[in-house]
Amino acid sequence: MVIGIIGENCTGKSTLAAEIQQRLGGEIVTGKDYLRLAKSESMAAALFRKKLKEALTGDAVLYVISEQDQAKLLPEGAVRILVKADIETIKERFKARMRGNLPAPVALMLERKHGCFDGGVYDYTYDSDRDDPAAFCDRLRNDFA
Repeated sequence: MVIGIIGENCTGKSTLAAEIQQRLGGEIVTGKDYLRLAKSESMAAALFRKKLKEALTGDAVLYVISEQDQAKLLPEGAVRILVKADIETIKERFKARMRGNLPAPVALMLERKHGCFDGGVYDYTYDSDRDDPAAFCDRLRNDFA
């Protein structure tokens, strides 16, 4: 199984991926981690696509995606989860990552990017402000048992 966990920065993608991994298993790959597979980006992307295609019927891969171009690597048949959070939550989480300081240009960038994944097609939507990760994982397990 391949699960694409897709969303903006600080929406809770990594937290959800960890919960899914704990409850359902699978390898977590984040962003451009796949570049380690080869020296050239194109070769690494090709190898990663192959790995994801093989994972559709093999060991699970949880791919954490925060850039739209990364979503294009997901094969047909992958489960796509949109992870969302309110903009104020995203800003607070980003501020914590930056040791309590959120410069105005960074805040504006976050505001501009907010909702950038909303037009896609997803199998599930997970709202980290409102949804319980354990209950969400139980739902996934029930749907794919």
